[in-house]
Amino acid sequence: MLDKTKFYIDGSWVAPIDGTNFPVINPATEEAFATIALGGEKDAEAAIAAAKAAFPAWSATSPETRIGYLEKLLAAYEARSQDMAVAISSEMGAPIDMSLSDQAGSGRGHLKAFIRALGSIEFQRPIRPGVEGQDIAYEAAGVAALITPWNWPMNQVVLKVGAALAAGCTMVLKPSEIAPMSSIIFAECIDAAGLPAGVFNMVNGDGAGVGSLLSSHPDIDVVSFTGSTRAGILISKAAADTVKTVSLELGGKSPNLVFDDCDVAAAVARGAAFCFNNTGQSCNAASRMLVERSAYELAVDVAAATARDTTVDLPSKPGNHIGPLVSEAQFDKVQGLIKAGIDEGARLVAGGLGRPDGLNRGWFVKPTVFADTTQEMTIIREEIFGPVLAIMPFDTEEEAIALANDTPYGLAAYVQTGDMDRARRVAAQLRAGMIQVNGANRISGSPFGGYKQSGVGREGGMWGIEEFLEIKTISGIV
Repeated sequence: MLDKTKFYIDGSWVAPIDGTNFPVINPATEEAFATIALGGEKDAEAAIAAAKAAFPAWSATSPETRIGYLEKLLAAYEARSQDMAVAISSEMGAPIDMSLSDQAGSGRGHLKAFIRALGSIEFQRPIRPGVEGQDIAYEAAGVAALITPWNWPMNQVVLKVGAALAAGCTMVLKPSEIAPMSSIIFAECIDAAGLPAGVFNMVNGDGAGVGSLLSSHPDIDVVSFTGSTRAGILISKAAADTVKTVSLELGGKSPNLVFDDCDVAAAVARGAAFCFNNTGQSCNAASRMLVERSAYELAVDVAAATARDTTVDLPSKPGNHIGPLVSEAQFDKVQGLIKAGIDEGARLVAGGLGRPDGLNRGWFVKPTVFADTTQEMTIIREEIFGPVLAIMPFDTEEEAIALANDTPYGLAAYVQTGDMDRARRVAAQLRAGMIQVNGANRISGSPFGGYKQSGVGREGGMWGIEEFLEIKTISGIV
């Protein structure tokens, strides 16, 4: 059993002041493999005080100095990539190959993007060409509270920490208590990079404890949170009393619009596989597939076959498969939503309730496909966060857009069509922050975030750094 009960505060690993021990469970075995401490009020206060004390000096560093530290952090991170992958696979169940390439790999890509972006930002400039003595300056916003989830742990930690460091902010990180081991390794990378004491601090804890204190503390200037919409609302309310800057990346129920003028079989197979990736535990998962009626039955058949062909296996094994859900609570939630789909009359064409054959231990679920869903069904309205795809037909382009937008979320949307004029037309009308056409990837450094209840603000590259900057005008200096 690993003992990882210390916190990283003011440049050192320190024992908890008023923490309580908490087991870290491997979702494939349902057994604890490590112990962390959940911090208390005094632990959070110590981390906040360290960040506040370090802010004046760190915020005054040059962009070149901060780039140098980010490059050292990148080198330390790359040296620990294998350790990071093993930690992520053990704590949240991502298969080891995917954990190395995608989960740990995402952090490396984000650090490189922040280094590029930081080199291009002009932190003070004339407000417009030809005007003297009227400058606009971008300055570090202050002490940041960074609260991250379990589903893509390093993706979210690096998106927040890298941007805050680049902006000149100091910070307190509270990673998910369900998947904390990768963040402990990340803190070791920070230490290896030699960042000044107090710039980065990490305290493990739960949302009700450390998370609530960070959200409401008067010495915190910025809160950046990724997680559920419900928790994001609570954080926004807690931060309102001290009028903090709040950045939120929340839930999603992203539509995938499949028109009959594309290669339907290829588009559907790609879309279903994307929905099942990471065991469906991605906020931008394409979990609603809207298909033009003339291609509908083909799409249903292909999606069902893709689900049946998706292997579910132990995350420790190499290969292209999906692992378990992260926890018993998540398993119970997904099982309940699959049952709701059945009870409400959706046509189950693949998967269903229970574990896959041969896996009677661990929080494994069957890749599941429902057809003939309607807008009123729970599986269409709620974010499932599991490998469950809901398919629905449409007759016209206008109907497809209306169905896609009929959701409280607006994180991502996907369009499959052979007509680029249609792609442009539809993309312009979809109320979502990220539109991807025909399987196109988002390049490194792209802004990540959405509309409506999917959040406020953007993460990644220059846009991510801007979330941690204040804007100041300076008039009269020539």
